[in-house]
Amino acid sequence: MRANSDEIVHNLKYLRRYARALMGSQDSGDLYVRVCLEALLAEPDIIPAATDVKLGLFKLFHIVCNRNLETSDPSALVDLSVEARLRALPASERQILLLTSLEGFSVADAATILDIPVAEAEALLIDAWSTVNQQIATSILIIEDEPVIALDISSLVADLGHTVVGIAASQTEAVAIFKKTQPGLVLADIDLGAGGSGITAVTEILRMSTVPVIFVTAYPERLLTGERPEPTYLVTKPFESDTLKVTISQALSLTSAGHAKRIAV
Repeated sequence: MRANSDEIVHNLKYLRRYARALMGSQDSGDLYVRVCLEALLAEPDIIPAATDVKLGLFKLFHIVCNRNLETSDPSALVDLSVEARLRALPASERQILLLTSLEGFSVADAATILDIPVAEAEALLIDAWSTVNQQIATSILIIEDEPVIALDISSLVADLGHTVVGIAASQTEAVAIFKKTQPGLVLADIDLGAGGSGITAVTEILRMSTVPVIFVTAYPERLLTGERPEPTYLVTKPFESDTLKVTISQALSLTSAGHAKRIAV
């Protein structure tokens, strides 16, 4: 057994979160993660035991993805659908933005993962933030039962130029506001205390619409089990404002490009 197998298992959920956000859906992200793990099983020493396992795992993910996207031999791919094989990875700017803001890697580590010079990574990050700051505004529904957190999120998205159409503290209120306002994005906690479940509210909302949803929760492990369909976008509380900004930008970018997938929970 690999000496660092426990670390690989521990970091796998973060790789899956990153892959889903990068690809825009759980199915596409998990397909590439699966190929990454099969490559690791075939070459166990590709991530040496004495190295940073998370860094090595993310680097391997990009190596494998790029290799599969460039191959002209379909048999070299492992159980990937035609759609997944032909799907190009999002722009390098998106990759470094998610690596640094969502997953917490330094710019130097992100450069290592993407196999580019640090100076190039820094330039990409500047360009990426420029894109975020130019994001087309949308309307947002916030589902959050903690007033202080709800106001913080509301202030943050308003600073980005978005309009908050309502703040719901219960699942019933969330569905009612959504029906009335039809927002372009939903930010939802999963535990609404006495107000019920944000998951239940989102499930009902997604029966009516394909609106993108970002879960903002202190309990990410409840949505990272791999035992059922999971949300494409997941931010862990407490969060840095940049993390939420980047995730909103990614969700809206993929939605406007026609790649957003409806999630089921």
